[in-house]
Amino acid sequence: MFLRALTLAGGLAGAAGLSQFPEFSQQYLQRLGGKVDELTRFVEEFDADAAKVGVSREQALVDLAQGGTIGAERAQTMVTTIERQAKLSGALEDLRDAGPFTRAYHANAFTDSELAKRTLSDFKPALPLTFEGLVFASVGFFLGLGILSCISWLCRATFLRRTRIS
Repeated sequence: MFLRALTLAGGLAGAAGLSQFPEFSQQYLQRLGGKVDELTRFVEEFDADAAKVGVSREQALVDLAQGGTIGAERAQTMVTTIERQAKLSGALEDLRDAGPFTRAYHANAFTDSELAKRTLSDFKPALPLTFEGLVFASVGFFLGLGILSCISWLCRATFLRRTRIS
């Protein structure tokens, strides 16, 4: 009886946890969009500055790097910013067109750990009243139920085996 209650609790915990994914992914997507917008603005301003003096982005980075220690550091920061903007823009593109189920399939697009941590720190769990929330809750329930059923079975098998040996 205790193991059944524990298994049911595992199913409910899985349902509660997994049902939050659609909302978390939506909030992550919103933060990602804001981050990409800001990085894009920064890169476009750098490109505009380079165009004003008649050089390409690459030449502007070389010129900046040759401007002493601070120039070299700034050039490296700009290279990192450009690379991050490109990476996050690609992730945003992948996630923006995806629905909640496809987002779960492409969970590897949630690659920015800083952004995920900030999203999680502001995230408030809620009762999912959408179809997607119900599906994720159902999957989580059966996963939790299955995992704890397996653990329960292993415990009983081990206990029965010890009893038979004694």
